[in-house]
Amino acid sequence: MPTIDALAERLSQHFEPSQINLVKRAYYYAEQAHEGQYRKSGEPYVQHPLAVANLLAELGLDHETLAAAMLHDVIEDTGIPKSAIVRQFGETVAHLVDGVSKLTKVEDRTRAERQADNYFKMIRATSTDLRVIVVKLADRLHNMRTLDAMKKSKQREKAEETLQVFAPWARALGIHTIYTELEDLSFRALHPMRARYIEEAIRKRRGGETELLNDVAQRVSSALERRGIPARVQHREKHLYSIYRKMRDKQRAFNDIMDMFAFRIITDTEDNCYRALGVVHSLFRPRWERFKDYIAIPKRNGYQSLHTTTVYRRELHLEFQIRTEEMDRVANTGVAAHWMYKGGDSTLARNQLEKVEQWVKNLLEMREGTDDTVEFIDYVKQDLSQDEIFVFTPKNKVIELPAGATPIDFAYAIHTDVGNRCFAARVNNTRVPLTSELKSGSTVEIITSPSAHPHADWLNHVVTGKARTALRQYFRKQAREVGRALLDKHLKELGLSLETINEAQMQKVLQHNNLESVEQMFTDLGEGRRMPYVLASQLAADQTQAAPSETPATQDTVIRGTEGRAYRLASCCHPIPGDIIVGVDGPENQLIVHRTQCQKVRRTVGRGHFLDLYWDKQAVGEFAVAIVVRVEMQRGILADVANAVAKAEAHVETVTIKDHPGGISDITVVMRVSGRPHFARVLRRLRRLKPVISIHRQ
Repeated sequence: MPTIDALAERLSQHFEPSQINLVKRAYYYAEQAHEGQYRKSGEPYVQHPLAVANLLAELGLDHETLAAAMLHDVIEDTGIPKSAIVRQFGETVAHLVDGVSKLTKVEDRTRAERQADNYFKMIRATSTDLRVIVVKLADRLHNMRTLDAMKKSKQREKAEETLQVFAPWARALGIHTIYTELEDLSFRALHPMRARYIEEAIRKRRGGETELLNDVAQRVSSALERRGIPARVQHREKHLYSIYRKMRDKQRAFNDIMDMFAFRIITDTEDNCYRALGVVHSLFRPRWERFKDYIAIPKRNGYQSLHTTTVYRRELHLEFQIRTEEMDRVANTGVAAHWMYKGGDSTLARNQLEKVEQWVKNLLEMREGTDDTVEFIDYVKQDLSQDEIFVFTPKNKVIELPAGATPIDFAYAIHTDVGNRCFAARVNNTRVPLTSELKSGSTVEIITSPSAHPHADWLNHVVTGKARTALRQYFRKQAREVGRALLDKHLKELGLSLETINEAQMQKVLQHNNLESVEQMFTDLGEGRRMPYVLASQLAADQTQAAPSETPATQDTVIRGTEGRAYRLASCCHPIPGDIIVGVDGPENQLIVHRTQCQKVRRTVGRGHFLDLYWDKQAVGEFAVAIVVRVEMQRGILADVANAVAKAEAHVETVTIKDHPGGISDITVVMRVSGRPHFARVLRRLRRLKPVISIHRQ
């Protein structure tokens, strides 16, 4: 079991006594704070933050990060406030601790919303200090190493989250050692039998190819030595999950994976990297389509190396990575290299840090363009999980994009205004559709026009979060403007305008329609999710009357059998003339009139007084009725539904829409009809619409 004394002894080789003292004080503070708390494994909880600090020490992180690792669960799990951490350990350590602490649980938020809020809080803290995410990754790695103590369902949940969020983050930050272990641990938790099968297959192949691997390494080493190139040649096998991913994505059996082993050539200078590449290609036939120069064009996370794949005997593929010692260190530790206590603050490490910091800032800018944190986090996950391609502007500036990107993604990567005004593109001097897929190494030119504007179909052809967010932002703005104009037009037909509607009436209508703001109302109107004349009618209603919760009826002329008692029509089932109805005891000796099929009636059987009621044969008037129309969602369907109701001479009160996966939506319409025959005419009209799947009455 690790101890603080052992860690302090290890740190004494690199840290000043005052720095070691800060780490030790943080440990003892955490020990007191977590006193009486135990992990699922039964060990004292303080062993977890100590293990996280040890992981970060292996990466070579500084003393402030190690202190934060010791304290990373104190705010979240013990109730000690951030201000107390500030007083004891300073602003920097407190910021790191607060950054990895989850938000206080808010009861009216869903689990997905709370999770998204916590991710966003972490990203925002990371934008000011990347060490926040490094601490979080070490925290997650230790939790994954000790996953066996948890229930199977919890193991799967944590493993899925790790694969979707934390492993991609480690990859994006260039921390290869954490990235590969997180993926392998998650894979073993999610698919234990598959993991065991592949591990056994790797073990067998390793035994059969050891001689071959040693032979290749020796041939390359000898050739490099003859050319006077100082280098180390290593061979390694690819990590477990990367082999499984290739089998899954390319639908291959294990025995069909030909590039399971890779060689790494580590030399002293960039120039010798290219010389070593020439040596490799003189020994083995290269596959040029697999060559990548990440030295000339580094990855987003700052990774630099030459990658080449060659063909050996019997069509065996050999992958080589060629890099300098410094590139190798940065490739393994990523952004952590910037804070390493031994030679970490190099030009390469600083450049890498700047690239990653800019990427995180771009993520936050993307958040400003979306109203939904859950949607934003989905964009981040997508951005993290995709492979990269590199394309060039006409001025030879390198633009990094996810695989599958289109000229539209490229345009928005240049600037939002370029994306909003683009109407054509040239790739390698050839005109191509804006929706065509870009290939790495291409030169892309965007043609813009002041009169051009985005098309809704573009959302189906972009893969970057930045492009998707910018497009949604543009369409929402357009929708708000259209919605405002539509509502104002219908109000003017009623002799009113938006300026004449008082605040109290506006708030009443917003609340009645479950709208959070006037802006949301305009957006829903512009996107066709609500009908403008319905909202205009509600806004024009007598501002001294509240929106009725029950449908009023003219007493003694509509319903018989009430024994002289006052009554009202229930809003849950909306009875109309022709329905079989009953009266249920309500407040103040009032009868609430329900349809006999109403769920409320069935739930109250035996608990209240019922009266069998019937409609007056001469009952006249308009009666509210609600229906749910399930449709295949397409442009204009909401207007088609409303027009069908209007053509059947029914008056629409409210329309709401709820989307489901697979392009299916439920449109709920509350309308006024004179009775069941009139209602039947409305249904016949609606059923003639091709997108209508089903209709049922609420």
